[in-house]
Amino acid sequence: MKNLFILLRPHQWLKNLFVFLPLFFNGQIGNISLLMQCLWAFLAYCCAASAIYCFNDIWDVEADRRHSTKCLRPIASGAVSKTAAYMLMAAMFVLSVTVAMTLCEVGRLRVAAVIVFYFCLNIAYCVWLKRIALIDVFVIAIGFVLRVVTGGVATGVWLSHWILIMTFLLALFLAFAKRRDDVVIYEESGVLARTNIARYNLSFMNQTITMVATIALVAYIMYTISPEVVQRFDSQFVYSTSVFVLLGILRFLQLTIVDLRSGSPTKVLIKDRFLQCCIIGWLLTFVIIIYA
Repeated sequence: MKNLFILLRPHQWLKNLFVFLPLFFNGQIGNISLLMQCLWAFLAYCCAASAIYCFNDIWDVEADRRHSTKCLRPIASGAVSKTAAYMLMAAMFVLSVTVAMTLCEVGRLRVAAVIVFYFCLNIAYCVWLKRIALIDVFVIAIGFVLRVVTGGVATGVWLSHWILIMTFLLALFLAFAKRRDDVVIYEESGVLARTNIARYNLSFMNQTITMVATIALVAYIMYTISPEVVQRFDSQFVYSTSVFVLLGILRFLQLTIVDLRSGSPTKVLIKDRFLQCCIIGWLLTFVIIIYA
């Protein structure tokens, strides 16, 4: 039972908190009715994501066995059979659609449609798209955008182009950082964790990560000083949140390039106190701006 739970990768559910962003930035996080809709959408997305993780570990089992850390995953280590994993995947997907269709009161069909699209996209990613360099990281970034879209349709909250752009850029940055870790492993040990890693190298990854980080920061600053945002939040001080974004990006670059700890951005976020302080500071500043 423990290994089945590990196979679901519950620590990765942290990514699905992006579902709450539309409600938060719309100033309605205190609306209990809408918050409950977000919670159901969050649960549905967690189930769908876990179904994908099951399929990914089944499909990549041979490659995982050659990896220094992924060889410890339940299927790769032999702790869970492929048959059990397939059954768990099917159960989680059915549960995801059921939650979306029965518990989400606002836009339930659209929530279910987005989740099914996310599921199909990631099946294609596991089977084929992850083999194509650059396309693989873009698909990961699109997955985060779909989380935000899910939160928007589940609550009926309008999504600005800013939130979609920033989500995409941040996710792209994290995805490239994660790929860099695979490149480091490949260049140090010769182990090819993914077939497309040969199309990357450290020089390319360092330049790409720096470029995406720069674009993300500039886009964020433009967002904070845009007349539309200043008017919507009725505050001239949205730009002050840029300090925490800059600190967070620089810290993650440090962890990626200096400490070589970007293999699992979620685990880094869970363990790194510096990053946690940046996020808490960013959130608290926005809480003061939006809700005070």
